[in-house]
Parts: sequence; C-alpha cells; structure tokens
Amino acid sequence: MNERSINRAKLPGAFHRVWAASAVSSLGDGIYFSALPLLALTLTHDSTVFGVMEAVSLLPWLLFGLIGGALVDRWDRRRTMVITDLCRCALLVVAAVASVDGFLNISVLIAIGFLLGIGGVLFDTASVAYLPELLARDQQTLQRANTRLQGTQRALGGFVGPSVGSLLFALSRTVPFAADAASFLFSSLTIRTLPVPPKKPAKPKTFILKDARIGISYVLHHKLLVGLAVRPAIGNFAFGGTTAVLALYAHDTLHLGSAGYGAFLTTQAVGGLAGTFATGWLIRRLGTGGALTLTASVEAAALLGIGVSVNAYCAGAGLVALGAAVGADMTLGPSVRQAIVPDELMGRVTAVSRLTAMSAAPLGALFGGWLAHLVGLRAPFLVGAGVLVLMTGVAARLTSNKRIDDALVKAARVREEAAADTSFLPETA
Repeated sequence: MNERSINRAKLPGAFHRVWAASAVSSLGDGIYFSALPLLALTLTHDSTVFGVMEAVSLLPWLLFGLIGGALVDRWDRRRTMVITDLCRCALLVVAAVASVDGFLNISVLIAIGFLLGIGGVLFDTASVAYLPELLARDQQTLQRANTRLQGTQRALGGFVGPSVGSLLFALSRTVPFAADAASFLFSSLTIRTLPVPPKKPAKPKTFILKDARIGISYVLHHKLLVGLAVRPAIGNFAFGGTTAVLALYAHDTLHLGSAGYGAFLTTQAVGGLAGTFATGWLIRRLGTGGALTLTASVEAAALLGIGVSVNAYCAGAGLVALGAAVGADMTLGPSVRQAIVPDELMGRVTAVSRLTAMSAAPLGALFGGWLAHLVGLRAPFLVGAGVLVLMTGVAARLTSNKRIDDALVKAARVREEAAADTSFLPETA
C-alpha cells in the first residue's frame, strides 16, 4: 500500500460526513453573508446601522464565547451541533417568511443575526472539540482533516457562496435565506448520522463561570497554548489595522475602482486557498514549529510589501503571499491544539483561543484608523509589519518544533496512562 493510500485510510468515513456537512454549510454561509447586506439595503441606507450589523457578528463571541466553551465541555458535542443547526435553520425560515409577509425590519434582521451568531459560537466550538474525538487525536491526521475543511470552507464560503447569494437575491430576496436554511438542515441531518461518542462520566455540578476560569487557567499555564493563542491575536491586531483602511488605500493610493478593488481582494482569497493545501508540504520539510515561524515571517514581509507598493500589481502580489501564510496558519495551529488538549477541556481551550484572537482585531482597527489619519494611509501597513516581526519572535520561541514535539509526546503519554488506569477498573454488571 503506497503512502497516499495510507493517508486516505486514516480519514474514516465519518470524517467525510463531517466534511460534506461543512461544505454545504459553508456554501450556505457564503450565500447568507452576500445576501444580508443586499437585504439590509432594501430596508435602510444608514451607515451606522451597517456598523451595528458588523458589530453584532462579533458580539456573541465576546459575550458568550467562554460560557459556550464551558457548555460544550459539559454537553454531548454531536447532539449540540445537531440541535444548533436545527435552531439556525428555524431562524432563517422565520426570516424568509417575515420577508415575504412584509414583517421584516432592520431590528428583526439584527436580532436574527445575533441569535445566529450565538449558534455559531456553540457549533464552531463543538465541531472543533468533536474532531479530535473522531480522529483519535493524531496530529498528522488532524492536520490533513483541517486542510480539507479549511480549503473547502474557503472555496465554497469565500468564492462560490457569495456569487451564488447575489444571483439568488436577484431572483428573490427570500431565496438566499431559504437556501442557507436548507444548508443548516442538511448539516444537521448529516451530523446526526455520526458515531455517538462515549458518554461522559457524571461529575459534580459546578458554577459555569468557574468552569470557564479553569479553561483560561489551563491555557495560561501551558506555554505552547499561550503561543498558539497570542500568535493569531498579534496577527489580528496588525490585520485589523490594515483592513480598516484597505478600501481607502486601494482607492486613494493604488487608484483602483470598484471592479479593481473586488479583483484585488480576490487575490488574498486565492493565496489563502493555496496556503491551506501547502500546509502538509511545509510540515514535512520544516516541522510544524518551523512552518509557523516561516509563515509569520512571510506575513510580515507581505504587509511591508503592500505598504510600500507603487502600484496595484505589487500590492496584489503581497496580498497573495499574505493570504497563503494566513491560510497555512489556520490549519497549523488548531491541529496542534486538538492533538494536545485533553478532551474534557477542548471546548473551553478552543473558546479561550478564539476569543483572544478575535478581541485583538477591533483594537487593531481603531489603532489603524487613528494612525492613518495621523500619519497617512501607508502607516498601518508599515507599523503592522513591525508588529508581525514581533509575532515571528513569538512563533520561534513559544511554538518551536521542540516545544511542539515535547507537548505531543506528553499528551500521548497522559492518554496512555489514562487508558491503562481504565483497563484495570472492575467490570460492572
């Protein structure tokens, strides 16, 4: 049996059902996110309202991320994903019916978006925590699985979905939301066929916030997990600052029109897709830690290149490189985390890491906007590149090959000891 056959054999049929559910759901998400602003435009042209809608997409993580992680560690993760997707399907059906009947207004749309965001917190955390259970916490297998999931999400959610959503909205403003509802229904029914995980042993009930604090403490006392959490946080601070002024930079400095700006953004998505599928190649040659250090360096160089570009072609090349590095990062870090974190803490550690990363973006956006106003539109890119150089140092020190290998060995030893202890328990009738 050749290497390719062995690698394929390590991904069980159950994973392919997860993959199918993720693919359809990503397509639905892409449809929704392109149709939502179009629907909002039929209700209001107030730019403040659009700002509120953008903030609402982040609020569920800020308000409920840690609690959601604690709940996922208490609940059956497979059942959590099934119920969450059914609820999101129902919400979108309500939105479609309200749109047909003329009851949909901007307040209802924002409320539905907020509730969908809460569902996203629970589903995303549960799915990240369920995957290691399914794939026996093998880091190489998890990396291949995450590559497929990330690549599919980028292709369908980033390329196909938005285009389909715009076309469907042109047919009827209710059709995109009905299509997204159908994607959640398909996902729910597919996940329901997955293997039922072993029932968790009963534990004394504790206060939910205490459970959340345990997750925070676990991350803070684990240097590798700190590195894997701080790394994207530093990156998102820099990226938040540049994203805030990217449209202005493209228009005023690179002299791009609307069509050119759309093509400009697509280059980053193309790079992201390529970077996602290059992850395995990087790991084989550099190790996971070496790959993380390399991608951090590429991100710094790419942001610097965009900031000093003399035309849109040079800046577009920088965006391709930036997208490729970020795409690889989004597979590398989670795969290591899933392999080393104990099952009973996976939901909370995932939530802490995601919240740390996401909270830095709005701070970076505020800083980038202020810096551009004070110094000029190139400044956020140049300062951001300096911030990313700092991130390279973090990656080299806290997420080195040695630190990752040691953590993987220790996690495997802990699991073996736990299995040995369980094997000596007396059988019960």
